[in-house]
Amino acid sequence: MSTYAELGLQDSASPLMEQLMYFHDHSMFIITITTITVGYMILSLMMNKYIDRHVMDGQYLEILWTILPAIVLIFIALPSLRILYLIDENSNPTLTLKTIGHQWYWSYEYSDFMNIEFNSYMTPQNELELFNIRLLEVDNRTTLPMNTLTRILITSEDVIHSWTIPSIGVKADATPGRLNQATFWFNRPGVFYGQCSEICGTNHSFMPIVIESTLTNDFLKWIFNISE
Repeated sequence: MSTYAELGLQDSASPLMEQLMYFHDHSMFIITITTITVGYMILSLMMNKYIDRHVMDGQYLEILWTILPAIVLIFIALPSLRILYLIDENSNPTLTLKTIGHQWYWSYEYSDFMNIEFNSYMTPQNELELFNIRLLEVDNRTTLPMNTLTRILITSEDVIHSWTIPSIGVKADATPGRLNQATFWFNRPGVFYGQCSEICGTNHSFMPIVIESTLTNDFLKWIFNISE
């Protein structure tokens, strides 16, 4: 959950999400300073009757008002381009996970292992345990090792879905007939929740995503047990 009383972004669980949170704070700081400055200038012109309105005219001022917004946009654009590059970077993943969107559930395949695939449905409310989260828990959690570069291949069998885990900063469309991919790794253990972020039909809000990040040894034990 967020550390800002659910008013901010979720706590980061990956280096990519840390960069996204930094960019969010960086951009909001620039936008806030710009809004305060422009608002102060407008109020000063409106409220102070002793200001000569012709002072605000002139070629040099118009050049200044053109250059300053361009500089502000540069300070926002450069970090944004860097993050876009990091999101699209796919270099030597250690593990590959394939997910397929269906109406209305997800199925997963571990491409690096033989015959490991399963479906993941939302747990009905009458089957929830005390520690489960309503509308977010699933019957089969996806398990991944922490500190391991993971590539996820995303597609769909019927309509467009969107595989999204906010804590790791991954959101990718699952499109029929097309294979999208993203890379990430968890920097801490835990259970992380997501949902389909594309309006894909009547049960769109009932196809959650749950990933459990564990130590490598625990992940190998889980792989061994599920493959039996």
